[in-house]
Amino acid sequence: MLSIRGSALLGAMALLLPSAAAMAADLGAIYYEEPVATPYEIGSNWYLRGDIGYKWYAAPNASYNVNGYGDMIDESLAPTGLAGIGFGYRFNDSFRSDVTIDYEWESEFKGKLTCPNPCTGKPGKEYSKEYANIEAWSGLVNAYWDFGLGGEGIAGVIPYVGAGIGVSSLTTSKVSYTNPNGTTGTWKGATTTNLAWAVMAGVSVPITNNWLVDLNYRYMDLGDAQSGKTIPALGNKRIKYDDITASEVRVGFRYQFD
Repeated sequence: MLSIRGSALLGAMALLLPSAAAMAADLGAIYYEEPVATPYEIGSNWYLRGDIGYKWYAAPNASYNVNGYGDMIDESLAPTGLAGIGFGYRFNDSFRSDVTIDYEWESEFKGKLTCPNPCTGKPGKEYSKEYANIEAWSGLVNAYWDFGLGGEGIAGVIPYVGAGIGVSSLTTSKVSYTNPNGTTGTWKGATTTNLAWAVMAGVSVPITNNWLVDLNYRYMDLGDAQSGKTIPALGNKRIKYDDITASEVRVGFRYQFD
């Protein structure tokens, strides 16, 4: 009996040996692919943003629409600073949009207004010196087109262009004048609401999966401002400060939610 069982065992082993050899050959063919670099991912689609910046104004067109006065000359608005916050949504790798609110510190307006003849009696044209402070709030809905360059981490600089449209609120204060004869006076300020728009270009630099630094230039059209009422005898006409535009250099951050 033992010899019969031994023979059966040897026969079974003989049958299994080819299968084992085939399995060994298959195992030898197994290989592991090299790990593929994971693309740099930036959080989820929602984000918060904050910005600070420096702005310089183009010369506005100021006027006092009363006979004998008219348009001012030598108008200027001093450079000033700004700060803003916002939130947005990234629709895909190329397109995103956000809503921003910005505050722009007071800027001093200076100009010269014709002093109607006779003024002091001196020959030639004479001018009063006109002053005002103008501060601004603006709220914009913005859209951006990002140009991803395919880098990872902080090497993944993302250039972009964008445009925005919304409203601005311009408030004048400390409206005053100095006449050629040295007399001075003041007018009340006023607040004006306008259509506002902007175009911008910049770069975003990823720092971590959630944080990006943003550097950009923005051209902003804030609309018009005006003083309060002036002289009742002249119809309470207001001083106008039209076409208030500015160039801005801004630095900020964006935080992408997980």
